[in-house]
Amino acid sequence: MNDTVTLPLTVFVVDDEAPARNRLKELLADCSGQFPLQLVGEASNGQEALDRLAETPAEVVLMDIRMPQMDGIELARHLNKLDHPPVIIFTTAYDAYAVQAFEQRAIDYLLKPIRLGRLFDALSRARDAVPIRTEVLQELTPEPRNFLSAHERGKVILIPIEKVLYLRAEMKYVTVRTVEREFLIEESLTALEKEYAARFVRTHRSCLVARSAIAGFEKGGAEGESGWVMRLNGVEERLPISRRQLASVKGKG
Repeated sequence: MNDTVTLPLTVFVVDDEAPARNRLKELLADCSGQFPLQLVGEASNGQEALDRLAETPAEVVLMDIRMPQMDGIELARHLNKLDHPPVIIFTTAYDAYAVQAFEQRAIDYLLKPIRLGRLFDALSRARDAVPIRTEVLQELTPEPRNFLSAHERGKVILIPIEKVLYLRAEMKYVTVRTVEREFLIEESLTALEKEYAARFVRTHRSCLVARSAIAGFEKGGAEGESGWVMRLNGVEERLPISRRQLASVKGKG
């Protein structure tokens, strides 16, 4: 005799529109009669979703793609930094390009208006699915992210990109500096330079500085550098400028 108890699948809903969240909750309630599941929470935006999922993890997140401030694909990239990233099922109004992209990469999605049978099928597959790789999500987002994210004490902290003064590579991490503090993220400085080419200028082989953060220049570089350092808005710190980057930096790119 098999006494194994199947634990309910834990589900979280993210959508900026309350009627859409309510519709999903109704459908989930209908599914629960045939499929063991538990709705563990909901959120109307990315920051709220990250905070709640850090406190109450879910195995599956049903997530709208088009949301203000942060779209669903960017949010999925930040969720991948959680200790136990959830499986994402995107929800979207019909978009031929998005649907084609998802199908080519075997990413599950639900077209709005969402049908009960389609939701049931997606949830049935979800327990055996794996989180979408960050590299795959990156391929889907040609636009730069609005936020960087750092993983600290089990939570994902969002860093608005407009607040970043500079990005500096240190060993396998990148230091993200704002006026208030520093964060450590595990990303490639080269990839960040490509993503934010319009916002940052390279000042050194290991440093990118926000063009808007540059306050001025002065003599005082370390030996082997260009002899110039950069002043930044809002902090006392001076950053060295390499000889190779001096001309482009003083012209701000």
